[in-house]
Amino acid sequence: MTAADRTQDDDELFVLTAAMLTPERFPGVLGDDYPAACAHLGLPPLPDGYGLMFGQDGGGARWTVATTDAAMVACALAAWDCGLEYEVAPDEGTLAASLPGWPLPVAVSAPGVPAPHDPADEEAGPALAPPDVSVWGPAQRRLGADEIAVHWYEWRDQLDPADAPDAESGADTESAPEAGAPDADAGKAAAEPAAEAAAEPAPEAPADPAETPAEAPTGAEEQAAEHPVSHGGVRRALQDAEEYLRTPPPPGRVRTTGGSLRADGPGWSLVARADDVAFVLLDEAPGQVLPVGRGPSLPPLLEALDKLAAQQS
Repeated sequence: MTAADRTQDDDELFVLTAAMLTPERFPGVLGDDYPAACAHLGLPPLPDGYGLMFGQDGGGARWTVATTDAAMVACALAAWDCGLEYEVAPDEGTLAASLPGWPLPVAVSAPGVPAPHDPADEEAGPALAPPDVSVWGPAQRRLGADEIAVHWYEWRDQLDPADAPDAESGADTESAPEAGAPDADAGKAAAEPAAEAAAEPAPEAPADPAETPAEAPTGAEEQAAEHPVSHGGVRRALQDAEEYLRTPPPPGRVRTTGGSLRADGPGWSLVARADDVAFVLLDEAPGQVLPVGRGPSLPPLLEALDKLAAQQS
């Protein structure tokens, strides 16, 4: 735990944790892309982004402080991940905003101060609060995708080995399950950033395998015609993602995190690895993680999205 000064007054802020708010890295709960995440906090989308610090003041009130010194917060997060101490003490001139409440769940509290609570100061405005994890919606869908990106291999291992793509032989794997339903509480578990592991998906009968087209389709529409994806929402998500290649989306809509590709759009989130399969989460499919097997169309789409993310970073 470290201390920083809040912008509103000289009360010391006991920093409990932090997060990045940049085009390449931001909490999915805040929005589908970087400008939307900034708008959620009332901040202009600066090209270099912000660092967010979550803490309590001397009275125990919750505060979220944004600093333009994103590099300092990135260093702190890297040090904490390695179990090292790091003093978070941004220069007063870099403090961009002091907002009441926390937009993310914070599982710890500062010692020696009252229990965490929202500030009583009405002038500070409405307090930020984490999303309601009891109801599936856009915020929980994005958080679930973020969690899968962090725990990619755990989720990837849930697929039947027979459905795994054979990168060396180029064997067709479009018959991999296109939709699978995890445990009913999977969405809730994935929405908790502090969770140690993603929820275990329950087995579901795989979708009927489709015939492999003779030639690789060149677009999402041809893919739907020649090799239909059984779930309509997944088809729309892939079509939307391909449209990003023709009309670049806002910064952060397509990004890479921890080696995983992340993309979001109206009602859907995608997480994938450019050389592997993809998982899609939909607003219309509460609590479900829908795998998309590799075939002739998915690899070029993922590779193009990966390049787009690199160009926008």
